[in-house]
Amino acid sequence: MKIIVGLGNPGREYEHTRHNVGWWLVDHLARAWHCDAWRKDGESFTATGVVGMKKVRLVKPQTFMNLSGAALRPFLKREGFVPAQDLLVIVDEVAVPVGEYRLRAFGSAGGHNGLKSVEAQLKSPTYPRLRIGIKPTDERRQIGDLADFVLHTMPRDERDTVESLYARLEQAAALWVTDGTEKAVSTMGR
Repeated sequence: MKIIVGLGNPGREYEHTRHNVGWWLVDHLARAWHCDAWRKDGESFTATGVVGMKKVRLVKPQTFMNLSGAALRPFLKREGFVPAQDLLVIVDEVAVPVGEYRLRAFGSAGGHNGLKSVEAQLKSPTYPRLRIGIKPTDERRQIGDLADFVLHTMPRDERDTVESLYARLEQAAALWVTDGTEKAVSTMGR
């Protein structure tokens, strides 16, 4: 089974914030792939579906961003689960402009507390991640305090730009599921 984890923060007050971009995309994937309904599963909500001939579980951790890695504990106990092959983490990225993304097989947390938590659970930076850009392209919009920025509602024009990527991001995630990390990164990595 392939596991796709979208990082975000629980609670209505965070629903439309930049930090929840990962949740937005896994919600889209659940609809596009006709997954079963979201259900409470430990410290997460999960939805299960099939892409190609592969079973996929979408995961939205219900811990706050800084503790997102806790959602991986049940999967790490499964025999045969290899994060470098079986896990894809979807996350917001302040260093990447809105409208762009980066798909990588491994890398550093880059200061992202959600990725730091994932790496602490995995004890390794070797797992695929899909970083969705949230850096404003309008120079008049300043980032300022990073915590305030990521926890602030994304302006509608920027959200529209992120949502315009969904078809391509869905294709990248599906390619990762069916053909693996190397093929997805070489084809869709940007």
